[in-house]
Amino acid sequence: MSIPSQPVSADPFDPEWFQAARGGLADADAAILREAADWVREPLRGARASTGETLDAHAAAVVLILRNLDSDAPTRAAALLAVQPVPAGELARADPLRKAFGAEITGLVQGVRALLRLGDVAGRAGDVSGTDQKEMQRKMLLAMAADLRIVLIRLASRLQSLRWHAASRTPCPPEFARETMALYTPLANRLGIWQLKWEMEDLSFRFLQPDTYKTIARQLEEKRAERESFIEAVMARLRAALAEAGIRAELSGRPKHIYSIWNKMRIKHLEFHQLFDLRALRLIVEDERACYAALALVHALWTPVPEEFDDYIARPKPNGYRSLHTVVADAEGRAFEVQIRTRDMHHFAEYGMAAHWRYKEAGARGGQVSAAGEYDQKIAWMRQLLSWKDEGGTAPASGATPPDARIYVMTPQARVLELPAGSTPVDFAYLLHTDLGHRCRGARVDGQIVPLSTPLRTGQTVEITAAKSGGPSRDWLNPQLGYLASPRARAKVRAWFNAVELQQRISQGQSLVEKELQRLGRTAVNQEHLAQQLGFARADDLYVAAAKEEFSLRQIDHALRDPEPAREQPDEARVYASDVGSVARTGKSGVLVVGVDSLMTQLARCCRPVPPDVIEGFVTRGRGVSIHRRDCPSWAVLAQRHPERCIEVAWGQTAQAMYPVDLSIHAQDRPNLLRDLSEVFARLRLRVVRVTTHSRRSLAHMVFTVEVRDGEQIRQALAAINELPGVQAGRQ
Repeated sequence: MSIPSQPVSADPFDPEWFQAARGGLADADAAILREAADWVREPLRGARASTGETLDAHAAAVVLILRNLDSDAPTRAAALLAVQPVPAGELARADPLRKAFGAEITGLVQGVRALLRLGDVAGRAGDVSGTDQKEMQRKMLLAMAADLRIVLIRLASRLQSLRWHAASRTPCPPEFARETMALYTPLANRLGIWQLKWEMEDLSFRFLQPDTYKTIARQLEEKRAERESFIEAVMARLRAALAEAGIRAELSGRPKHIYSIWNKMRIKHLEFHQLFDLRALRLIVEDERACYAALALVHALWTPVPEEFDDYIARPKPNGYRSLHTVVADAEGRAFEVQIRTRDMHHFAEYGMAAHWRYKEAGARGGQVSAAGEYDQKIAWMRQLLSWKDEGGTAPASGATPPDARIYVMTPQARVLELPAGSTPVDFAYLLHTDLGHRCRGARVDGQIVPLSTPLRTGQTVEITAAKSGGPSRDWLNPQLGYLASPRARAKVRAWFNAVELQQRISQGQSLVEKELQRLGRTAVNQEHLAQQLGFARADDLYVAAAKEEFSLRQIDHALRDPEPAREQPDEARVYASDVGSVARTGKSGVLVVGVDSLMTQLARCCRPVPPDVIEGFVTRGRGVSIHRRDCPSWAVLAQRHPERCIEVAWGQTAQAMYPVDLSIHAQDRPNLLRDLSEVFARLRLRVVRVTTHSRRSLAHMVFTVEVRDGEQIRQALAAINELPGVQAGRQ
């Protein structure tokens, strides 16, 4: 079915136009259309669009397109009224349109004008590349249309602009044609409105690639007579077979579209003469059962091409399209395509979702009202198209729930962003960049300064004013103040304050620990080592625990204090003399003190040396010589402060001596962990004399004090422990 072209008349709204434009409308609805035409006749006279087309002729032609799509009276009236330029604020305050035509038509007009403003903003910002951004623009365009008839008006207007460029031979800007292909033809495809889709594609292709378009058009024309003769012969044979089988059907040739021909040649790498569907016909039958009966008849008359059969009745396309497609060949090998569908399927194929926007007769009153239940169901179904990621997505079920409400707003560069409904400029800033969200201090929406708690609407352009530094306000986390609607943005604000609070606790705890070390006169202590000695993974954990009063600072004094000498029985405290000049050996340590006779020794608890560790001695006041490992941090501090009290020591005969050593173990806290570790020590015959454990955030830190004879036993123990899953062990 062809769509009437733009009328040629001094008055585009003359009686002849009105008779064509009112087609299918009752008298009361036709009166609304007449009133709308009278309303815009004078304001549009002589006015031109930016392309050069006269606005009144454009509006009149758009109405004819909508009439051919069987649109309702409010849609046709709104298409006329939306062309008249009116400031947006006037509609919101006291627009006379609302008084003259009511809320429904005024709402459609507002929606169309909003889409026009969206196009202007995107055009001024330049082309926004990227598949995701084009998809987001389509979503925004649909979301802005609270009533989907608004999209239909916009598509009809775009088609008329392309027709005008073609008819007037006025050069069409490439950006205009590219925008049509990227934004509007995919929308028409999703809505299933093939009439608009094919013509917009062909016209845009004609403007973008004129040479290729002309080549394909010439090839089609050269074979047109032969092709039409062939199709007529096929249709005559098929009519006779259908009549004999008792199948009622309408047969017609199927029009070919140049862009679809070129696209198929490009995708399938075919030459023009290799295309199957240059010769094509269409059958329209009574019901679905007749579709398959006709298919069987076609396959009986001609040879089917198996790989070219598609059953879109059993498996509809994502936009709801249903039909049978098959390719068959005659005795001479000439292939042609046959499409088979019912009347309802054909109606949907031609008009798509536009067929569901029509208002149905109200019975005896003769007026038109919305068939609410079916209409709402179809609108819900259509809304799910917003969630499709590509043209090949799965069609939503007819009774499915619409997707969560989203809004689509733009940056000043026309980049489209998707946000939850109710989002504010602060949500917008955090979506762009976390740091921008933290520094957000103000916003402009469509050029106007607004409070940060202002809910955004689809189609608006948002610009953020940010400070050079700083962070969010705690008020933003108060749900009653309405600053944030996005869970993602709220999480970022909470993370910022958590990080600030953590740093404050670390600073506070560090100050407390340093004051305690100052009081003890131990300011040179390595605080990382001190934290590990106290059972913390790092110094920051110690500081946080101190700030939160989960750790007593008195434990620092205990950890740094030199161990008290063990009280031994008199018979075990004897001093052995040596036949080596001034060298003495104590009973159990097995340590020889060089240069001093009969001097008691004790092993320092801070590092617990074990043969063959390299050791050093330090003369304490009243407790003999304290023996340290040379790499002990405490020894380094003592040697720096009192070098005169350092003394040389060495291991003597240690075969019978046992030495306590601390083994530090880190592991994921789990059941039976302690049992597994105890089994390791039992297998190696090592005596455990002490165990301390700490557990934080499912991490366990344990210190086992075991008695060993030498360093080899330590190595064996660590190797066996580290073989356990999820366990790391080392000497403390």
